[in-house]
Amino acid sequence: MQIQILVIEDDEILNSGLCYNLQKRGITPFSAYCVEEAKSLLKKEHFDLILLDVNLPDGNGFDFAEETVSRCNVPFLFLTAHNLEEEIIQGLRAGAEDYIVKPFSIRVLMEKIQAVLRRCSGTKKTEPYVCGSLTIDLENRLVKNKGSLVSLTPTEFEILEVFCRNRDQILTKEVLLEKIWDRKENYVNEHTLSLNVSRLRNKISDGEHEYIKTIYGLGYKWAGEMQ
Repeated sequence: MQIQILVIEDDEILNSGLCYNLQKRGITPFSAYCVEEAKSLLKKEHFDLILLDVNLPDGNGFDFAEETVSRCNVPFLFLTAHNLEEEIIQGLRAGAEDYIVKPFSIRVLMEKIQAVLRRCSGTKKTEPYVCGSLTIDLENRLVKNKGSLVSLTPTEFEILEVFCRNRDQILTKEVLLEKIWDRKENYVNEHTLSLNVSRLRNKISDGEHEYIKTIYGLGYKWAGEMQ
């Protein structure tokens, strides 16, 4: 699965530079320049790591970490010009994996990011989703219906994963195309998307639950209740 990192930094040049260096290492970056943008992205996407500035236009990074990031179960690093001992301790107590003081070496930061990803990937386990008669194990890419293995194509599984990670959201066809194909620079039209969603819906159907609901004129939404 593609590694995704959220960069929360209001300095546009620094934000752009961090994203560029992450892309060079095969990581998909997402930019946020304030707390509200970060909250919106956290509702829509799954992240493996967050880079978080302390001073943001609409909030404090420490507060954001304690109130929001801590509930997402995502490791994070503070990036800040503040180098007071008390603030470093506050950042670490907020749950940060590290506290990086500006100005910093991009090469060193990238190595620290890789170290955190290696460390966290070995300990973070994603519990399978249980929904109706379905058991969806995203970590091992397995789906079972009433205990029997469901055979899905890679594309069908990716669609299912997007629904599971965004189960409270209405997903337009444009959003699904972007999440599943566009970032890989593969052009796919809406007809192909509709065909794959239809096949997925038929494969996971059990006659009792409607897992993927069509919202006419808008797109699709996960309709099952996760346990």
